[in-house]
Amino acid sequence: MLAAALAGTLATALVFVGVHSAQAATLFSADFTGGASGWTRSGGSWSVVTDGSAVYRQSGTGSDARALAGSSSWTNYSVEARVKPTAFNGTARHAGVIARAQSTSAYYYLALTNTGEVRLGRRGSGGHTTLASAPATVSLDTWYQLRLEAAGTALRGFVNGQLVATATDSTYASGTVGLAAYYASASFDDVLVTDSAGPTPTTTAPTPGVTTSPPQPVPGQADGHATGTTGGVGGPTVTVTTAAELAQYAGANTPYVIRVAGRVAVDDMVTVVANKTIIGVGTTAEIVGGGLQLGTTTRPGSNVIIRNITFRDASDDSVSVHNGSHHVWIDHNEFHPGFDGSVDVKRQSTNVTVSWNRFHATDKSMLLGHSDTFPDDIGYLKVTYHHNYFDGSNQRHPRVRFGEPVHVYNNYYRGIGLYGVASTENAGVLVEANYFEDVAFPCFSVSGYADSAPGRLAERGNVFVRSGACESGGAVADPRAYYSYTPDSAASVPSLVTAGAGVGRIAGA
Repeated sequence: MLAAALAGTLATALVFVGVHSAQAATLFSADFTGGASGWTRSGGSWSVVTDGSAVYRQSGTGSDARALAGSSSWTNYSVEARVKPTAFNGTARHAGVIARAQSTSAYYYLALTNTGEVRLGRRGSGGHTTLASAPATVSLDTWYQLRLEAAGTALRGFVNGQLVATATDSTYASGTVGLAAYYASASFDDVLVTDSAGPTPTTTAPTPGVTTSPPQPVPGQADGHATGTTGGVGGPTVTVTTAAELAQYAGANTPYVIRVAGRVAVDDMVTVVANKTIIGVGTTAEIVGGGLQLGTTTRPGSNVIIRNITFRDASDDSVSVHNGSHHVWIDHNEFHPGFDGSVDVKRQSTNVTVSWNRFHATDKSMLLGHSDTFPDDIGYLKVTYHHNYFDGSNQRHPRVRFGEPVHVYNNYYRGIGLYGVASTENAGVLVEANYFEDVAFPCFSVSGYADSAPGRLAERGNVFVRSGACESGGAVADPRAYYSYTPDSAASVPSLVTAGAGVGRIAGA
């Protein structure tokens, strides 16, 4: 199948927006909760119906059906929508989105077909012309996220966030957007049109659920190796309550401050790309069943902030930072057991801080470094771990390969199962002013660990209560060469961390 199905709806209402600068801006959006006024229809049987929430449905399969909206003067922009094909009548039929429409019979389109492809095409007086295509198996009654970008003569088509087709064509320079159901029935939802720079509005009408002038940021700023991380500052603030909403904004190519309200159940990993703040509302924000994956091979998850969220029952990792992502701040969250790691950092990612989090009986808490056979991580993996509460967790607090300097300070280790910190594969780790309570093996390093070769580890100012010795040895780079900090005394760590770590501790969240 082309990609996993999307589910749920987005909480944006129909709004037209004026653009008054060269900055990115939202031109138009619709979730059909208020109906479908402003849309011009041709062919088919269009109506707003309920499919979990309001959607725009074209229910007939006996005609070439289109619905258009927006301004004919729009030139360079992106149009995206969720599309769910429900039936096809014949072969070479399709459902998709329209860009630069001159009329209901002249436009560009990106569509899902029932003939084994996703098609980037042009409609004109000569009928349909395929400009580019990619193989795909399209399932009925499944949501797909389609995005068609038009910039000058360049056209790009994305499905579920993945670039699948590109073309060059100069036939249409401007036009409205639309939805297409060519001898097909389909549902459409969450239409979003942004200018060529993406959705960072400058002057907008108020939209329920979307704060277009960002509020004051939640107090606090990234420190340690993640110093300078700003997340979604400068972008709109949105509140999400479903997996589809979370995936929509987390995967957008422009900044967003994403507020997670209540429990969000996800099936797998939600992709998070650059310039995002994801922050829980109050004390009840949860992501369950899956996790957040920062970055893909083509879109790094850099400049990302994740705060005040509880993670439970992840089918893989709760948070995975990989594929060259940098400047990431993971702060004041709570992690419960999942299938694999709670917070993993790997594959040439760097400049990360993990602070003030609570880990509840997790097993593979924090991996740093992909594997013993991935030396490409050398020179990366600069991570700070401070003021975290490891409460009855088992191992990897963190387990490090190749990274240096890795700074582990002011953490509270309580009732740890296997071990605290492991430095392997010549990593350089400073373990400083932590409090180890009932930890048989606080540190592994110069003897290696499991099948991994030895690492280097320096330790200073730690407190050990009913715990073993911290194995150390070798020279380690000083974190102060990268940032300034003042550690709390190790003796004060249990009271500080139990009072301050986890969700519900951030004023204004």
